[in-house]
Amino acid sequence: MKNTIKNTMKQTMWICTLMLGLLPGQLVQAADIAFTETQQNTLGIRVAALGRNTPVSSHRLPAEIMIPIGQERMVSAPQSGLVDTLYVAAGEDVKAGQPLAHISSPELIALQRDYLQALTQYRLAQNNLRRDQELYQDGIIAKRRFQTTQSGQEELSALLNQRKQALQLAGMGAGGIAQLEKSGRMTSGITLTAPAAGQVLEQLAAVGQRVDLSAPIYRIGRLHPLWLEISAPLEVLPYVSVGMPVSVPKYGASGKLIHIVRSVNKNDQTVHLRATITTGTEKLAPGQFVEAEIGGLGTSTHFSVPRPAIARHDGKTYVFVKTAQGFRAMPVEVVSEQFEEVVINGDFTGKEQVAVSGQAAIKGRWLGLGAE
Repeated sequence: MKNTIKNTMKQTMWICTLMLGLLPGQLVQAADIAFTETQQNTLGIRVAALGRNTPVSSHRLPAEIMIPIGQERMVSAPQSGLVDTLYVAAGEDVKAGQPLAHISSPELIALQRDYLQALTQYRLAQNNLRRDQELYQDGIIAKRRFQTTQSGQEELSALLNQRKQALQLAGMGAGGIAQLEKSGRMTSGITLTAPAAGQVLEQLAAVGQRVDLSAPIYRIGRLHPLWLEISAPLEVLPYVSVGMPVSVPKYGASGKLIHIVRSVNKNDQTVHLRATITTGTEKLAPGQFVEAEIGGLGTSTHFSVPRPAIARHDGKTYVFVKTAQGFRAMPVEVVSEQFEEVVINGDFTGKEQVAVSGQAAIKGRWLGLGAE
């Protein structure tokens, strides 16, 4: 009777010592922490099976095909006018510099007239400057007069450049401006050309339509590579990393993850992932909704346990795995903690059972508390 009371007092002592947070003793060196079934029942030790944890219930995630930034160009009217000719339609491939449309614009004539006037004034100022420079060098005119002529020439040079830039903004290329300077003949139309190679995605104007300055005419995009904009549950965030392989199984397309946008959509608690698709882009189209797979995401070897199953000691995390002799302390890595569930990674087969209550008694014996 005395021995029973003594053992009970010792047991109570090391449990209380542990709960008070006192310094532990040396760890029990044996691989297993011995507990009989009777002891487990007496101390209220209960076990539960490990739960397999995957970040998503389905391996496939919703995604949308997009054109990458820098691969899409909008061709707009450089001047208001009338669209009198269209050379290409939606779906056609174009090369850089290829004619797309022609716009008749009365305003273009005024810009050409202003440019020719500025060009004539500039040429006259150039002649005057050369003449006064010779007269100044011969001492015939004063320096002040030469400087005045030089200043006038510089002002007209700036005006000419301004008028030239206005023509360029109106859609007239270097060749057209050179021809205007040479012949003095003005044109009433502008030919729009493709700013880059790609496919015409949209035709936004029709023949006979009057358009204003900057009105969109065509949208052109280069369709290789493409972006895959993925909406994923918030739970995947700890599991994904840049460089992971991504695929669109239905279309045989593939690529890799390039961006993880760490901003959560507060409406549906999803995160935004971006992948670049480099293989199979010819089977996809911008704006298309598809299902994507991220390599390794659905085959996670992580496990979930109730929060009470976690034991911490000396900066490390453990769970107590049930064995034939009792329990074994298994070191684990905590992947994430959510409410009452903790996701862990460790050397498990998936068939183990872990202690989920009564851990204080197990931990006390593991640390050697209450030993003789």
